[in-house]
Amino acid sequence: MAELIAVIGAGQMGNGIAHVCAAAGLDVVMIDVFPEALAKGRATIEKNLARQVQKGALTEDARAAALARLKTSESLDAAKSAAVIIEAATENADLKFKIFADLDRIAPADAILASNTSSISITEIAARTKRPAQVIGMHFMNPVPVMQLVEVIRGLATSDAVTARVLDLSKRLGKTPVEVNDYPGFVANRVLMPMINEAIYCLMEGVGNAESIDTVMKLGMNHPMGPLALADLIGLDTCVAILEVLHRGLGDPKYRPCPLLKKYVAAGWLGRKSGRGFFSYAS
Repeated sequence: MAELIAVIGAGQMGNGIAHVCAAAGLDVVMIDVFPEALAKGRATIEKNLARQVQKGALTEDARAAALARLKTSESLDAAKSAAVIIEAATENADLKFKIFADLDRIAPADAILASNTSSISITEIAARTKRPAQVIGMHFMNPVPVMQLVEVIRGLATSDAVTARVLDLSKRLGKTPVEVNDYPGFVANRVLMPMINEAIYCLMEGVGNAESIDTVMKLGMNHPMGPLALADLIGLDTCVAILEVLHRGLGDPKYRPCPLLKKYVAAGWLGRKSGRGFFSYAS
């Protein structure tokens, strides 16, 4: 698959997806309406590629070739010739619906439209287009260059051929794709988010402090990262958004976001990206 891949969004997920596409030998355009986000996203890719060279995972020539394959744009029109478009915008349903409606008008008729959503219904996203058979979920894990999994989510109308192409693309990117069906939170976040939410309830109720809770899960359950530190990495605002999708979609009160989580988000304590969450990341 030598065709152009367009990635919508230059944030931590978008630049990670663009990184692995370019490193895998694919031509990539990373699109974001904010020029500062594009500049920051490209700088992050350059830094992460350089780190791979230092670790011996990539040659200097491969790094230079990957950067040469990566273009940036502030306009969705840059996706006009893309074979696969991967949306990695903020986890906001209305924003994603608008992007997919716009992409449906702009993209080639045979292009695949994929979403990196971590919880929003692929079927609902696909309904905003005239090509629901070509809409699919590609849920990468964070940080994208490191994490192996891609959840490949079939909407109600997603075709077998599109699913097969996306599974093949995921493997080309060096990932392990796992096919799942379109239910709120899919598999990853339906299992992960209640655990994170319960850890926050433990903190709120004084069962333990943040360090104690994370240490129990790391040493007792062999998790590489505690749930509170993981929430900080994901972004506490993103955790709230996913839990609210689960709560609305499944109607079960066990998915209700912990009040302490919502309080932190209201305070602007969003985790690593804001410098403070359940832990401090002040440089």
